[in-house]
Amino acid sequence: MKFTLSWLKDHLDTQASLQEVVDTLTRIGLEVDTVHDPAAALAAFRVAHVVSAEQHPDADRLRVCTVDTGAGTVQVVCGAPNARAGMKGVFAPSGSYIPGLDVTLKPTKIRGVESNGMLVSEREMGLSDAHEGIIDLPEDAEIGRPFAEVLGLDDPVIDVELTPNRPDCTGVRGIARDLAAAGLGTLKPFAMAEPVAGSYDSPVRWAIAADGNACPYVVGRHFRGVTNRPSPKWAQDRLRAIGLRPISALVDVTNYVSIDLGRPLHVFDAGKIGTTLTMRRARDGEPFHALVGDDYELTSAMTVIGDGDTAEALAGVMGGLASSCLPETTEVFLEVALFDPLSVAATGRALQIDSDARYRFERGVDPESADWGAEVAARLILEFCGGEASRPVAAGTRPDPTRRIALRPDRVRTLGGADIAVGEQVGILERLGFGVARAEDGIVATPPSWRPDVHGEADLVEEITRIWGFDRIPAVSLVYDGAVPMPALTPAQRRTGAVRRTLAAPGR
Repeated sequence: MKFTLSWLKDHLDTQASLQEVVDTLTRIGLEVDTVHDPAAALAAFRVAHVVSAEQHPDADRLRVCTVDTGAGTVQVVCGAPNARAGMKGVFAPSGSYIPGLDVTLKPTKIRGVESNGMLVSEREMGLSDAHEGIIDLPEDAEIGRPFAEVLGLDDPVIDVELTPNRPDCTGVRGIARDLAAAGLGTLKPFAMAEPVAGSYDSPVRWAIAADGNACPYVVGRHFRGVTNRPSPKWAQDRLRAIGLRPISALVDVTNYVSIDLGRPLHVFDAGKIGTTLTMRRARDGEPFHALVGDDYELTSAMTVIGDGDTAEALAGVMGGLASSCLPETTEVFLEVALFDPLSVAATGRALQIDSDARYRFERGVDPESADWGAEVAARLILEFCGGEASRPVAAGTRPDPTRRIALRPDRVRTLGGADIAVGEQVGILERLGFGVARAEDGIVATPPSWRPDVHGEADLVEEITRIWGFDRIPAVSLVYDGAVPMPALTPAQRRTGAVRRTLAAPGR
C-alpha cells in the first residue's frame, strides 16, 4: 500500500516528521517496507533556459542549443522537434543517470559537435511514455530550480506491507485513522461523502440474479455530458508518484478513490451497454475479454456483471475491454458494489489475475462504502469531467456488519501483557472508531463497519495493546528453570491460561 506524505496529510492533521510517521506506523503494527524520496533520485535534473537553438551543421534534424542551467551555460545537441530558443526545459548534466534510457551521461560529440548533458523528455525521465519532444516547462519556471520541486515529485513515498487482516488500511484514510488513534495527529472530517444531488433518473438499472452469485448489494449512477479529458495535475502527480500511470479523468477517478479510501470502483461507457446490468454467475466456458486485452474462459463458480449474454466485467477483479471508457466517452455508468471476499480471491487465483480491485475486495471492503463511495465518485467525476449526474440506483440489500463483543478489561493484562487502565482502553477503542459501552462485568465494543477482521475478545485486546504500544509491554520469559517450586495457580488462572510473571521475577 503506497502513498505520499502529503496525501496522508489530506486526512491527518499533524506536524509529525516523515521519520515520526514511519516509526509510529511500525510501532502500531503497520510495517513500513520502503520509504522512497524521489527528489533524491532526481536531484541532478534542473530547470534550464534554452538561450539559443541553431541548426546543426551536418544534421537536418539536430539543433545545437546553448543552455543556461543556472550554474553556467553549456552546449547541448538536441534532436527534439520542439527544442527552440527561449523555452524552459529540464537539463540533465554529464554524469547523471537517465532512468528511461538506463544510461549515465558523459561528454560526447554528435556528428562532430560537442554535447555536454541533455534536455530530456518525460519518457527519458521515467515519468510517462511521452517522447515526442523534450519537457516544455512554463515560462515562469525558475532557472536552476530542482525539477522534482517544479513537478511536485519531492513528496516522499511510503510503502506499507499490509497483513491480510487489515482491509481498512488499503486506503490512505484508514492509515491516517490508525495514526490519529496512536496520538500522531487528528483525523480530518470526511467531507467527500456528502450527498450529490442527481438531476434525472438513470437510464441504466441494476439487477441481481437469484443464482447464488457473489454480490449482495450494488449502487450505480449515470452521468451524461461528460468530457473524458486528462485529470487535474494534482491527481496525476499523486497517481504517478505511487507508480500508477494516469490514463484519463474517468479512469483516474476510480484509481484515486481506490487508493485514497480503499473503495474500488468501475465505470462503463454507457453508450456501449444496454439498459440493465445484471450481477450473475458466469456460464461454464463463457468468454471474457478483459480490460488488459487478455481473453479468459470462465466457470460457473465466478460472478460477472452481465449485459444480456455478455460478460462486461469480472466481479471484483477486472472490467471488460468492450465497455471501457475512452477519450470520446460522453456517457458513463458507475458501479459501486460489494462482493464476497472468498469468491473474489478464488476467481483471481483461478485466472491468475492480480489487480488493485482484487487486492481490496478479497480482504473485505466497508459495506457502507457502497453508498458513500457512489457519492465520492460522483463528486470527482463532476469536478474532473463536468456534465450532470443521475439519481442513484441500487439493487440487493446492504449487509449489516453490526456485532457486539464483550471485553473483560483484565484480559488486556492477562492475554496482552499490558497493564492499561479501563478508561484508556475505552479511549483507544473509541479513537479507532469502535462504539463502546460500559457493562457490569467490563466493556461491550461494537466494531466499525470498516473492521470486518475484528470478531472476538482477543481481537480487541490486540487493538488496544498495539495502539498503546507493543514496545511498552514488559519482556517476560516463558521458560521455567525449576530453581524454585512452581507457584500455585488459582482456578481462575488455570481457566484463563494466565502466565505468572513471578516465574521470571528477579532472583527467581
